[in-house]
Amino acid sequence: MACRIGELVLGCRDPEALARFWCEVLDFVVLDREDNEYFEIGPREGFGGPQPTIILSRRDEPEPGKSRLHIDVNATDRDQDAELERLLELGARPADVGQTGEESWHVLADPEGNEFCLLRARIRPL
Repeated sequence: MACRIGELVLGCRDPEALARFWCEVLDFVVLDREDNEYFEIGPREGFGGPQPTIILSRRDEPEPGKSRLHIDVNATDRDQDAELERLLELGARPADVGQTGEESWHVLADPEGNEFCLLRARIRPL
């Protein structure tokens, strides 16, 4: 038997704002919240489905060093260029991590600077 990812946890200064951002990016909904300190977002069917949920937890100070976790996303209903435009309109911004410009993905940062990548391959929606 193997494990699978049930949830990802991301520390942030403004969990509510990041919950709105990632809900729009991933077509997720807020599943649970505790004041403005903690938001759990995920697919409409909730925790335990084919996709992990994301826990956004308030952290006033960023942890030292570079995060070892980032999220990769794939468009489901449009090509990569159209999805890039949508993500930028939602508040993402390009991030430079030393890429050459020849990559098939785009490195972006969410509104709090957490890096994530938009991959080229399109995947079927669930």
